[in-house]
Amino acid sequence: MNIADRKTIRKYKAADVGKDLIHSLLGTAARAATMGNMQLYSVIETRTEVGKAALAPLHFNQPMVTGAPVVLTFVADFRRFTRWCDLSDADAGYDNLLSFLNAATDTLLFCQNFCTLAEEAGLGTCFLGTTIYNPKGVIAALDLPMLTFPVATITVGWPNEDPAQTDRLDIEALIHEETYKDVDDEAIRQIYAYKESLAENKHFVEINHKQNLAQVFTDCRYTRKDNEAMSEALLETLHLQGFIK
Repeated sequence: MNIADRKTIRKYKAADVGKDLIHSLLGTAARAATMGNMQLYSVIETRTEVGKAALAPLHFNQPMVTGAPVVLTFVADFRRFTRWCDLSDADAGYDNLLSFLNAATDTLLFCQNFCTLAEEAGLGTCFLGTTIYNPKGVIAALDLPMLTFPVATITVGWPNEDPAQTDRLDIEALIHEETYKDVDDEAIRQIYAYKESLAENKHFVEINHKQNLAQVFTDCRYTRKDNEAMSEALLETLHLQGFIK
């Protein structure tokens, strides 16, 4: 599969996805760039119905969690490296926010590599952003110890659908040469004009009884109230996991 043709897949065939294939893809994905060659990540592989049922409510019961043959939770992990330092009489100073950000960056690079490789192998994937909405629950479900933190969940299986690609902003809206160039109001309107013109997005505006697409995002999908509440929970969990003192 050409990455330009990729799609998010939420429906999967019942066919198994072998461990050897998943582990081989993960092994290749680990060639991703990593902070100081420390590989600050782990991945939890969930295949049992019991395991997936425990995770499903934490992802708002999205059907792909229980419908996928494999669910992978990608974990920012400074525990393994810290334990090695402790055993080596080395002073590990990784119980802080900077270390979490380094580990989270490592983990997401690893995760994206895996997704690209999995899709090239004919598998379908879906990224679940809900992982950081309910980190405390995911930590409990997966028995994650101190200095670890879940940052992404991917459902994986053989595709049982062929959805249309979702839209993307024009690349010129994303590129800034040398320094960040803020644009005027009219340019902002033009950047989002195509997204607003799509029939499915007009439908979202209509069924949510909003004036425009931006209001669907701010008032329905990603509200200030929810963002602030989940931010508080995120900070609390980072403290409990040892990344914030």
